[in-house]
Amino acid sequence: MQNINDIMKMAQNVQQQLADAQGKLDEIEVEGAAGGGMVKVRCSAKGRFISIDIDPSLLNVGDKEMLEDLIAAAFNDARAKADTASNEQMQKMTAGMPLPPGFKLPF
Repeated sequence: MQNINDIMKMAQNVQQQLADAQGKLDEIEVEGAAGGGMVKVRCSAKGRFISIDIDPSLLNVGDKEMLEDLIAAAFNDARAKADTASNEQMQKMTAGMPLPPGFKLPF
């Protein structure tokens, strides 16, 4: 059986690995799109908004509600891709860790 010092050292290592993984998530960029790519949103895998690109032809349409819907759809698409990238990164980080089945880390 491991002594308390070994357990504390392991916990500190896991905490550092989690902090490193969080930092990496903000460096991973994903792009969400809507309207056949006419509205594009870039976010980090951590969910930080980076940019939005709107095709100029949409600005002439005069349909404010359609543009709002496309922007919302692009944000939702980017958020889904950010969640996927985040989950993939966490799976890489936790591979080999002796975690109980179904255990979720705090982010």
